[in-house]
Amino acid sequence: MTLLVTAFLAFIQSATEFLPVSSSGHLVLSERFGISSQSLSMDVALHVGTLFAVLIYFSQDILRMIRNLFYKGDDQKLTINLIIATIPILLAGAFWAEIITRLRSPFIIAGTSIFYGVLLWIVDATFRPKSDLRSMSWKEALCIGCAQILALVPGTSRSGITMTCCRALGFNRTDSARFSMLLSIPTISAAAGYILWVSFENHSISQFLAPSMLIGISLSAIFGLLVIYFLMEWLKRASFAIFAVYRVILGLIVLYYFL
Repeated sequence: MTLLVTAFLAFIQSATEFLPVSSSGHLVLSERFGISSQSLSMDVALHVGTLFAVLIYFSQDILRMIRNLFYKGDDQKLTINLIIATIPILLAGAFWAEIITRLRSPFIIAGTSIFYGVLLWIVDATFRPKSDLRSMSWKEALCIGCAQILALVPGTSRSGITMTCCRALGFNRTDSARFSMLLSIPTISAAAGYILWVSFENHSISQFLAPSMLIGISLSAIFGLLVIYFLMEWLKRASFAIFAVYRVILGLIVLYYFL
């Protein structure tokens, strides 16, 4: 895999992990235009890179949450809510993984990209913020976690559906993005850990020690930091509309090339 292809895939992974757009749509188009999809080992490397990005960007929040884990307050409550929101995707991934792999169709990807793009636009324009993360209940956290299950269907977007759900529950745009990104930490960790475990059982763990893996991790982490910074700054003064429009256009492009 050339450095240029690795850089391209690292950028796609970073952008689609944190921005409310579809990673599946971009990958299916990249395959269509002859850009090979990454290997299993590179997939893990890119996910680890984005994990480092969110850990670095939210390092102060994470350290505060760890420090106050056993003290009743906002930080402990946020930690508990993140745990609650993670449970549904872990259970769904364990039981429905085989079924989900059969849904990787360009038409499904296009349909979900368009549908959830329109939904994000409507929710973001309709619902007004009335609370912040400090007031999030465990029921709201569970609701967001259940919404995250929908991201198992290609084209939905994990960040997109969780941010949409947060907005529908009355959280402002920056808090919605913040919770979605913090929620990516256990989700990405679980996904990468599962792939590593499978590779260990198949005696193919050595593939993760190649220099290209370090390059993939580094590029994904750098791009991830830039994407997170861009999104958080953007949402301070603008809406999700641009991402909703982008999703609809992406879905239409996928339909055009595969009809």
